[in-house]
Amino acid sequence: MAGAIHATGLVKTFGEVRAVDGVDLDVPEGGVLGLLGPNGAGKTTTVRLLTTLLRPDAGTAVVAGHDVVRDADRVRLSIGLSGQFAAVDDRLTGRENLRMIGELYGLRSRAARRRADELLDQFDLTAAGDRVSSTYSGGMKRRLDLAGALVVRPSVMFLDEPSVGLDPTSRLMLWDAIENLVAQGTTLLLTTQYLEEADRLARDIAVVDHGRIIARGTPRDLKAQAGGQHIEVVVDWPEQLDAAAGLLARFGNRAPDVDRPRGTVSVPVDGGVRLLTEVIAALDAGGIEITDIGLRRPTLDEVFLALTEDTPPGTQPDTPRDTARTAVGAGAPSEKE
Repeated sequence: MAGAIHATGLVKTFGEVRAVDGVDLDVPEGGVLGLLGPNGAGKTTTVRLLTTLLRPDAGTAVVAGHDVVRDADRVRLSIGLSGQFAAVDDRLTGRENLRMIGELYGLRSRAARRRADELLDQFDLTAAGDRVSSTYSGGMKRRLDLAGALVVRPSVMFLDEPSVGLDPTSRLMLWDAIENLVAQGTTLLLTTQYLEEADRLARDIAVVDHGRIIARGTPRDLKAQAGGQHIEVVVDWPEQLDAAAGLLARFGNRAPDVDRPRGTVSVPVDGGVRLLTEVIAALDAGGIEITDIGLRRPTLDEVFLALTEDTPPGTQPDTPRDTARTAVGAGAPSEKE
């Protein structure tokens, strides 16, 4: 399948800061790539380069078949972009916002009205379509912003932290809308700090740290890198957390993680259910009282911590860890995320 997004050696600097540092990227048509990383990892700068909002200092990028430097206008006509903050005009109604975007893209007035109606229905905004958008909730504004990015039915969509600041209900509604978009065949590049969001929406994930891609693959592949399974113990008494951590350290293949507010200790293990019985016996013998114990898959939070704890600035691997052998990845530090 031809690549909808392809970049080689992208570099962007701001003064002495190397914001994007040699990004290689290949996302197939209809693919979904999640860029996962902390603030300052370069996710937003990468998106700005790929959407022609910034010009790279080095490297090349082709989006929807067009070079982002030589054919910038064609790129803009082929993509949709929803940034970190909803770009809607608060003085206009939801319907007027969408009609305005359509007409700016060259749609005739009747076609723009028809497309606005379709999108209001698709994003469950019909009832609020004639209200001034300043009266919308944060979640409604984000859905309206996403609808605006879809007015011209782009083949490639960029979402830069689409659910930042939303309450759980609004976030779930937005995720449903994004999943419907992907089901229609749109290629998606998603940046996020929400690990649950990447786990749900992205088919492939690139983990970014200190300006380099340090790992990539499917969520399942990356979780396997952080340890196939975790034993998690809920301890009755806070004063026994450290003792429980010391005991679990004997069974795990990495240092235990202690969550004091939740009263839990977890550790990656290789022994599965058989090992679980041994841990229970050891806790009992040590007089450590527990409320619950279980075996689970690692979360993407644990994946990110496991992958980044051994890569201090300036010592990143030249080749990212890629268990899935997928050809996706991006990222580098940005001036602002």
